[in-house]
Amino acid sequence: MASRPTQVRPGSRIRQIGWALVLGLCVAIFLALTFKVNAVKSEVRLTERQIIAMEREALMLETEFQTRSSQRQLAAWNAVEFGYVAPSARHFLESERQLASLGLPRGLNAPDPIRVARSEPVVEEEGLFAEWVSPVAAAELDSGS
Repeated sequence: MASRPTQVRPGSRIRQIGWALVLGLCVAIFLALTFKVNAVKSEVRLTERQIIAMEREALMLETEFQTRSSQRQLAAWNAVEFGYVAPSARHFLESERQLASLGLPRGLNAPDPIRVARSEPVVEEEGLFAEWVSPVAAAELDSGS
């Protein structure tokens, strides 16, 4: 018996091409939808970041507003109750001449300038507190003298 070659029906070949086209179309639609979903997700994330930034800015502005309003309240209380004012140059010097005189060299009868005394702390070599000195501090003191 001779085997006869299988005949391919023309309808089945067209059907295979049709299924391949449908499969390709489904893949293309799937990719398009995937890209669209990712684009929308990206926009949502961007919008969420903008919302968070706006909330932070609103919180900062609320804090600043409360701070300024409390400063106004404190200024009003100060004006009514205490009367404190910031020091100005007039609190220290009476005129520009006094200010200019500060830059002049000392006169013949001018008093000596005020000097500040400075002393080094005494390190006990013996006694109760000498035992409490750290070895590191003792090494620094020994190298310094």
